[in-house]
Amino acid sequence: MDQTYIALSVTRVNLFELVKAASTGKTRRHAKSEMKSRSAMITTAGAKSFACLSLLSSLWLMLPNPINRGNATTQRSAKGAPFLESELIFPLEHWHNHGSCIVETPAGDLLVCWFHGSGERTADDVKIEGARKQKGAENWAPRFTMADTPGYPDTNCAMFIDPQRRLWLLWPTILANEWASALMKYRIASSYEGPGPPQWEISEVLHITPGKEFEDTVLRELPRLETALQTSQHPEQGRIRAHFDAVRKRASDKLQRRLGWMTRAHPFVLDGSRLIVPLYSDGFSFSLMAISDDWGKTWHTSTPLVGGGNIQPSIVRRKDGSLFTLMRDNGSPPKRLHQSESRDRGETWSAVTDTDMPNPGSGAEIISLRNGHWVLIGNDTERGRNSLAVQISEDEGKSWKWKRHLEYDPPGPEAGSYHYPSIIEARDGILHASYSYHLGRKDLPRDAEGRAASKSIKHARFNEAWVMQ
Repeated sequence: MDQTYIALSVTRVNLFELVKAASTGKTRRHAKSEMKSRSAMITTAGAKSFACLSLLSSLWLMLPNPINRGNATTQRSAKGAPFLESELIFPLEHWHNHGSCIVETPAGDLLVCWFHGSGERTADDVKIEGARKQKGAENWAPRFTMADTPGYPDTNCAMFIDPQRRLWLLWPTILANEWASALMKYRIASSYEGPGPPQWEISEVLHITPGKEFEDTVLRELPRLETALQTSQHPEQGRIRAHFDAVRKRASDKLQRRLGWMTRAHPFVLDGSRLIVPLYSDGFSFSLMAISDDWGKTWHTSTPLVGGGNIQPSIVRRKDGSLFTLMRDNGSPPKRLHQSESRDRGETWSAVTDTDMPNPGSGAEIISLRNGHWVLIGNDTERGRNSLAVQISEDEGKSWKWKRHLEYDPPGPEAGSYHYPSIIEARDGILHASYSYHLGRKDLPRDAEGRAASKSIKHARFNEAWVMQ
């Protein structure tokens, strides 16, 4: 029953993509291979679901002008019938496209940024790209460059719009092809509603300057982690102890405290006056918050969130005013999202602990909706990024009653990776997500050099009713 349900929901979205590809005359071969892949997935749901999907496919393809069903798209509502619609922001290609972030502009357009190039930290051609979907439009406009430091990789970008209605782009430039050499930067634009890239008026380095409290917190928290490690009888105790020793040394080194911090999830605006930028370090393998009370004129940092591989924090606010964060698990098994809370506006954070929610070591994001519900998007597995789920909690994360999958491939060598999601609630209450869409099939089209067209950034649009259905 559940597999049939997943198969139907995934295929409904992808059929629309196939029809769109065929109608533009671009990739009949891709459309055929996409249908073949989805059909392979559906066989796990049984013959009955396959028959249902075959009928659905026939009816869908018989619709007149299927792409212009998008006129009905603009009539979708947050409180109406359940719906899910999605599309690729640009065609699949061999280039590495990853780590997106989505925002809604004051005019109602959608902006998405991501990093693009021949690799990640070791590829010096990596830059930040962006694209716009104008309010009411069916298609995304051509992409454009948002940041490019010649000869250096620019990665892991994040965006938000501040109370002055200015667009911020934050990202790390990798100085020496190692994550530990990341240097945080940001740009601000007041003019960004028109076509093409924003007109940046401010470009700055975000200087991360932890003080003595950083080292003090590390030295206080590590014994707690070491005690837990000893009682756990973990098979990799030697390696983990060596990591803790290295963290002690790094914490006492001013340069290593100041470099290597990176963004991932949306920055968080508290009470319209405090900006909290969630950061993480692969070198320390834990998280930190950069805080500004004057919109970037000055910065200070929180105490570090020291744990066993808790990175890429995402922040939400509880009704009592406290802040809560979920973080990716970059440590050893069992693989679970990590959690912490702050009761002093993000200055200090509680001891990092595991949740009971699986995480395979990939980014997740949590947001609070205007109705008080929380939404979590991420990979809901302990291994692999082949399953991307949206979950809803009505009790501030104590339980997650509803879950639907935006993407699902059966585990295996040809499973795709649907990961590093970003999610927002638009002013009309509709949810928008962007995420890396990386296919793993062997039958994908290849260019003259044998490189498979396998990667893009995908946008999904849906309402709460779809998740709760």
